[in-house]
Amino acid sequence: MDTLEIKLKEEGKISRLTNKTFQFDKRLGEGFFAANYFLKSRKIVSEQCPNHIATMQFFQRTDDCKVCGLDEAIALIHTFAVHPEELEIVALNDGDIVSANEPVLKITGKYENFGFLESMIDGILARRSSVCTNCYRVLKALDGNDCFSMADRQDDYLTQIGDGYATYVAGIKKVSTDAQGYWWGGKGMGTMPHALIEIADGDVCRASDMYLASYPDTLITALIDYNNNVTVDAIKLAKHLGRKLRAIRVDTSKSLIDHYFDDKDTSGFDPHGVCKELIFSLRKILDDNGFDYVKIIVSSGFDAKKIEEWVKLKVPVDTYGVGTSLVNNTTVGFTGDLVTLDGHPQAKEGRRDIPSSRLQKVNYPIY
Repeated sequence: MDTLEIKLKEEGKISRLTNKTFQFDKRLGEGFFAANYFLKSRKIVSEQCPNHIATMQFFQRTDDCKVCGLDEAIALIHTFAVHPEELEIVALNDGDIVSANEPVLKITGKYENFGFLESMIDGILARRSSVCTNCYRVLKALDGNDCFSMADRQDDYLTQIGDGYATYVAGIKKVSTDAQGYWWGGKGMGTMPHALIEIADGDVCRASDMYLASYPDTLITALIDYNNNVTVDAIKLAKHLGRKLRAIRVDTSKSLIDHYFDDKDTSGFDPHGVCKELIFSLRKILDDNGFDYVKIIVSSGFDAKKIEEWVKLKVPVDTYGVGTSLVNNTTVGFTGDLVTLDGHPQAKEGRRDIPSSRLQKVNYPIY
C-alpha cells in the first residue's frame, strides 16, 4: 500500500491510483476468478479468428450513481491484460456522478488480449459503486451531520479493504478497522464493545475504568444500552467519569423497548429499538444534569431514509453509526458489452456504443 499515491491524488498531482496500491492475487491473470466461458472464448478467438479490434463498454442502470472501482479496474487491466500498452482505455474518475446507461469505461483492442477480464471488471465496478453510492446517499441524508462506517461486520472480512476505499471516495473517512482505511491511509476508530461490559459483569462504569487503565490518555465513548436502561446508565456513567466521558452510543435492538418507557404511554409511536423519542429524552436528561458536553451516537438499523427523517426532525444526534445499509445490497450492477468490431458498430440487439464526452484517455503506463 502506498499512501503517497492517495495524497498526491488528493493534491491533483497524479490522475489515478495504480497497481502499486491495488495488490492483486496473481490468480486473476490465470483465469481462476474468470467466468469459464470467457476463458473458452479467449482460446477460440486466439485460434480461429484473432486480431480483431473490439471495444468493450461498461455501464450500469442506476441514476445518480457515484461510480467507484475505475482506478482498480484499470490497474487490473494494466496488470493482467496481454500487451496492455496496445489497448486504448477511456474512463471516468472514481467519485464521478453518472446516470443510468452512461458509459464509465471503454476498452479497445484485440479481444483475446483483454476480454477474459470482463466479469472481474464487472464485479469490481459493481461492488465499489454500490458501496460508494450507498454512502453518497447516506451523506446526502445526513446534511452535514457526522457519520462513521460500521460496515466491517456486515460482510466477509475480505471485502473490508475495497469497501473502505469506496466509503472514502464517497466522503466517509471514519471507519472501524485499519483494513477499511488500508488503501487511503485511514485508521480504525472505536472504544468498547458490549463484550467488554459483559466481562465487567454488566457494569459500564467498571468497564470504563478498565478501559482508562489501559488507555489513560483518551476520552471514552461508551455503549450505554447493555442493560436496556440508557437514561439511567448514562447519568450514572457521566457522574462517574465526568469530563473523561466524550460520548455515549445507543445501540438498542429493534426487538427491545428501553426501560425508560416502562411507566410511560407509548401508544402514539413505536418505542422499539433506537427511537427518536428515546434520544430526545436522553439529551434532555443529560443536559438537565449538567452533562451537555456528552455527545450522543446512535447505531442499529440506520439507513438514508431514517437518517433523512431524523435530520429533518432535528433529533439531537451528534454522530450516526451506519453499517448494513452501506454494503448489504447491490445498488449498482455493471454490464460489459462488446459494441464495436474493427471500428464498426457490432453489438447484441439492444446494445450500442454510447458516445461520451466525459471519458478521459488513460495513458500506459500510468506511473
